[in-house]
Amino acid sequence: MDASCLTQIPVPLPVPAPRRSLQGVVSWGDHRVTVGGNAPVRVQSMTNTDTADAVATAIQVKELAQAGSELVRITVNNDEAAKAVPYIREQLDRMGIHVPLIGDFHYNGHRLLTDHPACATALSKYRINPGNVGRGDKGDRQFAQMVELAARHGKAIRIGVNWGSLDQDLLARLMDENARRHQPWDSRQVMYEALITSAIDSARRAEEIGLGRDQIVLSCKVSGVQDLIAVYQELARRTDHALHLGLTEAGMGVKGAVASAAALSVLLQQGIGDTIRVSLTPQPGEPRTQEVLVASEILQALGLRAFVPSVVACPGCGRTTSTTFQELAKQIDDFLRQAMPVWREQYPGVENLRVAVMGCIVNGPGESKHADIGISLPGTGEAPAAPVYIDGQKVQTLRGDTIASEFQDIVQGYIERRFGAGA
Repeated sequence: MDASCLTQIPVPLPVPAPRRSLQGVVSWGDHRVTVGGNAPVRVQSMTNTDTADAVATAIQVKELAQAGSELVRITVNNDEAAKAVPYIREQLDRMGIHVPLIGDFHYNGHRLLTDHPACATALSKYRINPGNVGRGDKGDRQFAQMVELAARHGKAIRIGVNWGSLDQDLLARLMDENARRHQPWDSRQVMYEALITSAIDSARRAEEIGLGRDQIVLSCKVSGVQDLIAVYQELARRTDHALHLGLTEAGMGVKGAVASAAALSVLLQQGIGDTIRVSLTPQPGEPRTQEVLVASEILQALGLRAFVPSVVACPGCGRTTSTTFQELAKQIDDFLRQAMPVWREQYPGVENLRVAVMGCIVNGPGESKHADIGISLPGTGEAPAAPVYIDGQKVQTLRGDTIASEFQDIVQGYIERRFGAGA
């Protein structure tokens, strides 16, 4: 047996494929969010408030933005909602929340944008579903009307196709064509083709009307993991438009988070996707911001973005026989997340900090040394004595009932020294 592994071919380093999409901008005032091309993959979310309630919607948009959402979509479904949009924008600006707002339109968007010009200008982007703009010539006219308004006001659009609301005329035509094939496609393949064709044909019409290619984002949402991967791989092959990823109706809790991570990770590693949303069904009492946290964690786990300091924590085993370790890990993680809205402004780069909170001596000291700053409990019984490591060196041991608060003070001091203005 060869004593040296270095004589073998080295294992290639994991590198996500480069993205091939055009780069555009979604902006509000001086706040510009680049999308596509070499820009970071952006996190998007959507409110679930009644948009007509301007105060409640503005508050939820603020919460989503502070959690890390870089684009926020709001429902604009009737006159009351359209009238409220400028007031929502005004309230957000007063609070210093300049996140771009996306108007989600179905069925009557052409009329709402025409009848409420203040709404049209307060939004940064319009979401148009080709399957819900009308059928035949009427649908073509109403689609064109929305695109013309976007071009007039300098707004981006997302052409968002959904398999639950496909253009029925297009689907019928493709099914007829498939029936005449010598070897007909599987019905799912016809559905895939209908999704992709609807998105690309709609984008082509939008460009003919006068919208730039860099102002158009496409999406083809489905609720199955393998379906989403198949559709987006083909969509990315056929177009260089920026793409928005997300499972529609991903589900609740762990199921929705896992399904979204499974589908989006495959595509993002292949260089497919420029904005993402995790469409979680909130559990009772769960904050809407949970979908933002999951989306952020997916990007951070893939090494594509950094949003908050990463916390390495062991799962616990028979060596960790009390709840001290779990409680400490939870307290530290909560502390880091709650502090990030302030830290993000004061300490540029703090999101790249690596923190270890370990439960016993097996891997605790090693993981703590590999992190920027780490703490390790001794294991069985988890007696309140914990060595602290900074930049690979043991600096002190914390004891007693105030370990968590003392460690938080140490983390705060480390951040100020490393990421502060004088660093």
